[in-house]
Amino acid sequence: MSSQGRSRRSPGASRVQRLTQYAVLAWRRPGGGPVEILLITSRETRRWVIPKGWPIKGLKPHQAAAHEAWEEAGVEGRAGARKIGSFDYEKRLSGGQLQPVRVEVYPLQVLQEQDDWPEAHQRERRWVSAAEAASLVDEPGLAQLLSAFPGQGG
Repeated sequence: MSSQGRSRRSPGASRVQRLTQYAVLAWRRPGGGPVEILLITSRETRRWVIPKGWPIKGLKPHQAAAHEAWEEAGVEGRAGARKIGSFDYEKRLSGGQLQPVRVEVYPLQVLQEQDDWPEAHQRERRWVSAAEAASLVDEPGLAQLLSAFPGQGG
């Protein structure tokens, strides 16, 4: 049997479809100083992440991402319509199974930060340098995007 034949899936083997989420890389430049990146904690595992969520009917990807930024982090601003990159991760579903997800990331220049927002009691938020943000997140692809972010805001 060829190596190609050994790597084929058997008929009927299920393949999990990769789903898409939209996220923002929320940034600011206080007082004209260095760029700061906003991280939030995930609700269940308390890992440091960026605001992200599923597509929202009637909204373009960058608009859906900006909506998630408000719900999850209480920030509003100018969302770039051109994605700055993407990363992959596996989302643990309620039944324990893992769902492959590709996250498309859009820049969001933060213009307003609220003290009260929909998920304020479920998450922490922290402004950090891009280098520190890259060191705090678990996903290698996200860390790479954070490290490379120039703060231009596309």
